[in-house]
Amino acid sequence: MKYVLIIPDGVADEPQPSLGGKTPLQAAEIPQMDAVASSGVVGRADHVPASMPSGSDVGTMSLFGYDPLRFHTGRAPIEAAAQGIELGDNDWAVRCNLVTVLDGVMKSFTAEQISSELGRLLLEKMQQALPSGSHWQFCPGVSYRNLLMYRAGDCKGPFSSETFTTPPHDITDQPIAPHLPQGPGSEALLQLMRQSVDVFRGVPENLSRGTHPATQIWLWGQGQRPALTPFLDRFGKTAAVITAVDLLRGMGRLLGWQVVEVEGATGYLDTNYAGKGQAAIETLRSGTDFVVVHVEATDEASHEGNAAEKVRALENMDRHIVAPVHEYLRNQGDYRLLICPDHPTFLRTKTHSHGYVPFALCGTGITPAGAETYDEAVAAASGLCLDRGCELMPLLFRP
Repeated sequence: MKYVLIIPDGVADEPQPSLGGKTPLQAAEIPQMDAVASSGVVGRADHVPASMPSGSDVGTMSLFGYDPLRFHTGRAPIEAAAQGIELGDNDWAVRCNLVTVLDGVMKSFTAEQISSELGRLLLEKMQQALPSGSHWQFCPGVSYRNLLMYRAGDCKGPFSSETFTTPPHDITDQPIAPHLPQGPGSEALLQLMRQSVDVFRGVPENLSRGTHPATQIWLWGQGQRPALTPFLDRFGKTAAVITAVDLLRGMGRLLGWQVVEVEGATGYLDTNYAGKGQAAIETLRSGTDFVVVHVEATDEASHEGNAAEKVRALENMDRHIVAPVHEYLRNQGDYRLLICPDHPTFLRTKTHSHGYVPFALCGTGITPAGAETYDEAVAAASGLCLDRGCELMPLLFRP
């Protein structure tokens, strides 16, 4: 039996006036996703407990079958695993965005998709500005997505479960003052954020970028090394993940999965959809039991409040990923195919949200339940409802 999970990140949404009162799922031409729904079942699942912040770190952990209330320690340590960064018992990882703040307002949580090269230069300047022997270590990543490590050694780090930070993508076009770090260790984070404003002003390559250069770092998502039971031990399946996002790479590595890289996969609207679809097929052919294909584009479109791009991303997924992967699965023998996002991301608010997301599941042993389309309304009318999203993975593998 072969298994595939396709994740249209943040696709669940509200009806949009610009789409004639339809959600992006309802407005998009997605015949292949609809075919999965009509040949199987449609339901809904809640992957983000109400007591936790909504984000892909929590949502995907649940989607992969692990209760975030038990296993989640923070977003940044998962991304550290993606970069092969080892965390000691007392170390902390912190997500470090390069952002554009103008007149106290978060104008771009990506610093207008800053290049990785310039991002690396800015963080090198920050590291050089720190005193010798500092516990802090900046770790450049891809574009605006970077990390900051607190190397505690034998000492206890400055943070705790009471430290509160806010993802910058949750406050686009909002004043930053109410969302600055709070609680244990927050003053250290604030000091670094303030320092970065002066450092970035002194980098000519940054200032020459035009009207929206990177103005500072934004620190959030702190956490320590999580202890996750390997996926093979938990579910008895070998697995691989195809993604352009460090968070998903890190989650895969922590679970013992293969991480498949695809040329041209950007984690943005221009990602290589066809390359991801073909990579999924080749990975299945190589003998892997379970393949996850993650697409960030739908989430990015929501953060930008762009309904048309969200629809276009869905249609690209349908044509270049769902269609070829489903065809391969049908031709190779027994299979199950699951389509499910990790959380809603509303175009109206440009932020992640709590709530149920629709899923569609078809394949061997799945009896069609009469659904005709894959969307939020059909899922809401279904009797198949999982209040604990971590129960969806056992459903996928159920004999």
